[in-house]
Amino acid sequence: MHVMMLRRLRLASMLEGSTLILLVCIAVPLKYVGEWPPGVRLMGPVHGIAFLVYCWLLLQTVGAGLWPRREAVLLLLFAFVPFASALSMKLIEREIRVGGGEVRYL
Repeated sequence: MHVMMLRRLRLASMLEGSTLILLVCIAVPLKYVGEWPPGVRLMGPVHGIAFLVYCWLLLQTVGAGLWPRREAVLLLLFAFVPFASALSMKLIEREIRVGGGEVRYL
């Protein structure tokens, strides 16, 4: 069960990071350079939902004792930086391999 929570967190990190990249690197330039705002109107809410799901899963993972609070703050900060989700996914993958999904941080 705990490994499943970490895998969901990794998936949410990938989705959140992907939507942030699409929003910042494609939709926003299209809005201001290409004068095409529908991209932001579409990707803004999609990214917002992905971000909220990621935050919720991160809180659940910390609450279950599967992730240290200090590193959780780092994962949250990575969510604000385009392309930093790759670092988040790497940290989560390491935790899945090393910890095996056991409760370690209570």
